[in-house]
Amino acid sequence: MRWVRSLYDWTMAQAERRYALSVLFAISFVESSVFPIPPDVLLIPMVLAAREKAWLIAGVCTVASVLGGMAGYAIGYFFYEGIGEPILEFYGYIDRFEAFAASYNEWGAWIVAGAGFTPFPYKLITIASGVTQLDLGTFTVASVVSRGGRFFLVAALLWWFGQPIRRFVENNLPMLTWLFFALLLGGFLAARFLV
Repeated sequence: MRWVRSLYDWTMAQAERRYALSVLFAISFVESSVFPIPPDVLLIPMVLAAREKAWLIAGVCTVASVLGGMAGYAIGYFFYEGIGEPILEFYGYIDRFEAFAASYNEWGAWIVAGAGFTPFPYKLITIASGVTQLDLGTFTVASVVSRGGRFFLVAALLWWFGQPIRRFVENNLPMLTWLFFALLLGGFLAARFLV
């Protein structure tokens, strides 16, 4: 898994560059509506590389993710047939989506909060919220709380443990890479069977 180490070293180097926050913003934004890779892949190395900026990094990630979530909401609300439906079809969720949408608003705030904090694909929930016309205020508050909670918790743990956690990550990089992909795949599988 030499490529994992090379990718990690490259990401750590990028995390220290002046444009890193802009890249994190872009990744966090698109992940919330269409992109399958979560922003944690950049958030974690950025905080490890610059612990003193942990709260700024988590804040940028949160703001971008919520704004991206609003873009996903808009896709569902305004462009479901032209854009939202093909995205859901691409991920293989179109068949179960209609039954899911019928009861969605009853539990909408909890669904948004759960998806925003876990590996469950948040983009599906943002689009579903727009399609079902979940109250935008409810959607926004649940998104800020869950996404902010997730990103600030990660930043806080990395800030608190600092160098020991960096050493742990670097010493266990192959195992952590497999774990990350297992969680990502698990989130998509959970979405496939729950939606």
